[in-house]
Amino acid sequence: MTARDLRFGTVLFAGGSRAAWQDTARQAEDLGYDVILVADHIGRPAPFPALVSAAAVTTRPRLGTFVLNAAFYQPALLARDIATVDQLVDGRLEVGLGAGYARHEFEAAKVPFPRPGERIDHLTGTVTELRRLFDDDYHPRTTQRPAPPIMLAGQGDKVLTAAAGHADIVGFSGFNPTVVPTHGDQVDESALAERVAFLKAAAGPRFDSLELNLLLQAVAAEGAEPNLAFARSLAPGLADEALLSKPNVLRGSTQQMAETVHRYRETYGLTYFVANQLDMTSFASVMNRLR
Repeated sequence: MTARDLRFGTVLFAGGSRAAWQDTARQAEDLGYDVILVADHIGRPAPFPALVSAAAVTTRPRLGTFVLNAAFYQPALLARDIATVDQLVDGRLEVGLGAGYARHEFEAAKVPFPRPGERIDHLTGTVTELRRLFDDDYHPRTTQRPAPPIMLAGQGDKVLTAAAGHADIVGFSGFNPTVVPTHGDQVDESALAERVAFLKAAAGPRFDSLELNLLLQAVAAEGAEPNLAFARSLAPGLADEALLSKPNVLRGSTQQMAETVHRYRETYGLTYFVANQLDMTSFASVMNRLR
């Protein structure tokens, strides 16, 4: 069993007016979330301005990117943005990074879409350079020293290997059958067990210092129709039955879902759970059951 405390975050999608955005951020804080997160996708709010706006109307939650597409950033410019935002949010920033996976977003941004290995190499190089810049007394300076916590998120061997060597937080995000070991299109808890075991072997002595995160793609409360829109957006080719079998789709009563989260903590060392905005209210009851 890990001694690390549970943490809970929510990824907010809402854009529109400042008032609407800040109302949603306040709601997340009122519901008890520990972290307010913003994704990095073409067509959705820009992460850093949105986080600064959320910081203006909240006091307790930390604020994070979930996750930045590292292929869209050069390290020196990203370090400047991270340091500035960390100052503006009074040291509450957490930085999530990924390799980028959506070809259509690269095309929309008119950025070349490299091969997977090249994207992961760029991700690893970005984290390495960020840490060097912050250690070199980079200006502007981050409020958190030496730097805000860095998450690397993904599901494949190369991303998890990079995370094992360079991250503070490791995010398990996908569990898609094209990437993880599966039985046909079905991806169940055995895939989670295998991915955590892979990370542990890759990290060696670093493993105990890593915070392990799970992105919940859906929270299907008992008696309610599951909202699979977010899960389907990440795996559009899977049938509903396959989506519902994923280890990061919670199902059942509030108590049953809380027991699943508790089992994930006790069995796999997962302590940081993130729900998307569609499930923010329904997961709050699970979250508060665990506190």
